[in-house]
Amino acid sequence: MTRISTIKPRPVALITGGRRGIGASIVMQLANQGFDIVFTCRSEDAISKALCSHVESVGGKALAIASELENLDAQKELIEKTIAWGRTIDCLVNNAGIGSPCRGDLLEMQPEAFDLVLNTNLRGTFFLTQHVAKHMLAVPSPHSRSIITISSVSAEMASTERGEYCLSKAALAMSTKLFALRLATANIGVFEIRPGVIRTDMTAGVANQYEERFNNGLVPMARWGETEDIAAVVTSLASGKLNFSTGSVINTDGGLSIPTF
Repeated sequence: MTRISTIKPRPVALITGGRRGIGASIVMQLANQGFDIVFTCRSEDAISKALCSHVESVGGKALAIASELENLDAQKELIEKTIAWGRTIDCLVNNAGIGSPCRGDLLEMQPEAFDLVLNTNLRGTFFLTQHVAKHMLAVPSPHSRSIITISSVSAEMASTERGEYCLSKAALAMSTKLFALRLATANIGVFEIRPGVIRTDMTAGVANQYEERFNNGLVPMARWGETEDIAAVVTSLASGKLNFSTGSVINTDGGLSIPTF
């Protein structure tokens, strides 16, 4: 008599920009919560392989795929590889993005910098989300589905020296609302996380300035945000337990964005 396995496959999460920083912490925490992981990176190097080994060490599977977010032609291949490897996509974490190429006077911003940032942070993220949303609607899964975008407090807090970055994040906030409305009847939770000042390679060059500003009250909690702080929110949202809160924004910034007077 043939025994039919009743073991439910692990859910699959796709994380863009998962090789380091916030993305790597998300990869590790989702793996610890029982997800198999696909993450994108610029190159499948030793760091990417070590991250895959960590996922395997906690009982999961992992696949690193070299893919550039702004390359829309490559997105179809990314989705196809992910589904061929993991059968489905249960959670998309839009983490990849870039900062302003050069901080400076808003009146001196160049079209090339504007296009680069908007094409990556907004255009690339929007169309990848569109691809994944179509897949989620077409292919059933025994697991909860979620789409989580890592945005920034700059979606609402203006920095005139990083205008193109702020604009890209503000538009992602609307994108979250739009997808939340479109996917609500399918019980797919769509969320935006807005990190504040997070300790990563991207902020290492201005660490001393931020330390001084922490001492002067910039962040009410008076500390750096850590990549694990962001990953903890992602794992909660990816669980599906908060899907009725679809469309919500979670400020993960130690109180930085709370209006004061």
